[in-house]
Amino acid sequence: MDEQAGDSLKPKYRRVILKLSGEAFGHPGKSGISIDETLDLARQVQRVAQRGVQLAIVIGAGNILRGAQFSGGGETIKPGTAHYMGMLATVLNGLALQDALESLNCETRLLTAIRMEMVAEPYIRRRASRHLEKGRIVILAGGTGQPFVTTDTAAALRARELEADILLKATRVDGVYSEDPELNPHAVRYDKLTYSQVLRDNLEVMDMTAITMCREGKMPILVFNFKRPGYIERAIAGYPVGTVVGETV
Repeated sequence: MDEQAGDSLKPKYRRVILKLSGEAFGHPGKSGISIDETLDLARQVQRVAQRGVQLAIVIGAGNILRGAQFSGGGETIKPGTAHYMGMLATVLNGLALQDALESLNCETRLLTAIRMEMVAEPYIRRRASRHLEKGRIVILAGGTGQPFVTTDTAAALRARELEADILLKATRVDGVYSEDPELNPHAVRYDKLTYSQVLRDNLEVMDMTAITMCREGKMPILVFNFKRPGYIERAIAGYPVGTVVGETV
């Protein structure tokens, strides 16, 4: 992205929730945390923050552990325990992103829904909002602090709690399709969808609880490919870089 294009990316939104899956922190198809991928992500976030956007980031942990991966495993690890393990894994990604951002001289705060004051602040809505007002990048880990709830739902909840202008769902695909585009090359990509269409057609945007929560709060969702250079900035500037989900098309 050239300098002239960068200068044209005036933010459309004042306060944004960015949902990042654990895949953002690693190489495709591999587990663990990649320093290079995390630092590249941090640079994108830094550029957004420099434009004055109040940015809170909800972290997933699929690169390390998914609570659902232990389902059907008998009584060795109970489902509730597995979900808590997944929530704790989000803190690892949060710490990695925090240090990557601070290496770029960004001021950050890591907040977690599970209390662990030695490594992160407890999530308190008013405190998180105050950090955002002061220009700090807020990293939200630990999901909602409760098992059997996805980080998508956590992102929708935080977006409504913190009165965000939009919820950005960062993925490795460029929007929402009628079917899996890797399996069906004729799958149709949508530019706009309503919440009702997503629920009716069971489209893979976010889980149904998250979609319902956003619909009730009239919280717009943008699904886009964050791996394309400059696309986080473009999304926040209001460019048509993915699929928008809202009340009307």
